[in-house]
Amino acid sequence: MRLPLPNPALTAALIAALAAPLTAQVPAPPAPEAVAAARAAYDALPNGPGDGPYPARMEVDPTLANHVVYRPANLAAVGQRKLGVLVWGNGGCRADGASARQHLLKIASHGYLVIAPGQVYSGPGAVGARPERSPDASGKLPPVATTSRDVLAGLDWALQENTRKGSALRGRIDPALVAVAGHSCGGLQALQVAADPRIRAVLIHNSGVFADGSNPIQGISVDKRLLKGLHTPVVYFLGGPGDVAYPNGSDDFARIDHVPAVKLNLPVGHGGTFQRPNGGAVASVAVDWLEWQLRGDKVAGRTFTGANCRLCASGEWSIERKGID
Repeated sequence: MRLPLPNPALTAALIAALAAPLTAQVPAPPAPEAVAAARAAYDALPNGPGDGPYPARMEVDPTLANHVVYRPANLAAVGQRKLGVLVWGNGGCRADGASARQHLLKIASHGYLVIAPGQVYSGPGAVGARPERSPDASGKLPPVATTSRDVLAGLDWALQENTRKGSALRGRIDPALVAVAGHSCGGLQALQVAADPRIRAVLIHNSGVFADGSNPIQGISVDKRLLKGLHTPVVYFLGGPGDVAYPNGSDDFARIDHVPAVKLNLPVGHGGTFQRPNGGAVASVAVDWLEWQLRGDKVAGRTFTGANCRLCASGEWSIERKGID
């Protein structure tokens, strides 16, 4: 498995420009030039097909208003293999369903139907200017543009399409292969959704319930009781101590004692590697988690298991585990 590190300069600019803070402390605003350069670099990246066996596409399906769908472009090429489903919470709880498009296209190319709430406001084919969410003078962010209900709406739609006569997805989805994931504020949405009995795997990116008990993001209210709703294994992806969500995610992991859990750190900050081609190193590991947890792929599981797990020996990642080995 290839685990590339991102370009540090680009990542730093993208973190400042695109990531929503997860604590009440708001960092100093980045220089406008850095913001513009970061966004231009990301928007210029083509919507590649991913690097999995099923080249993927991004689309807006007319039967699912206000969501962006990622799937193998040629469903016939998937053959008898059933698609898994991943529903996604956007960073900042924004309505930009393309904000993590590189990451989500890669996952889709490995045989998944991925659904994010919102419209296409990033990259080629953007329908309008990217919605802004800047903190006010008190440090509070404006109300969220999407909610956990929007995330679950994607799952409801996918399962309906699996049985709807005339749907291109009819009979192509395995309802037992369902996961939820999200970045930053979207990671909190993923934790809200995780208690749904249809969910079989959970991935939390650069997020966690506020360790200080606060709720600085208007429109979403969470507390540590959410963690008791987890009924599947969960993996936390954190960006090291420079990640504003590091205290929150680390505290979540310390409290989880009833399901298997993994905490991963790659020291790239709060923005992860989402804006890298094919989603960078984080997307590769996310695919392995999905393949292991949903499909029982033991080769993918070796990324996380054993004294010499692939991440253990990478020299770039750090890993902590509970109930895994």
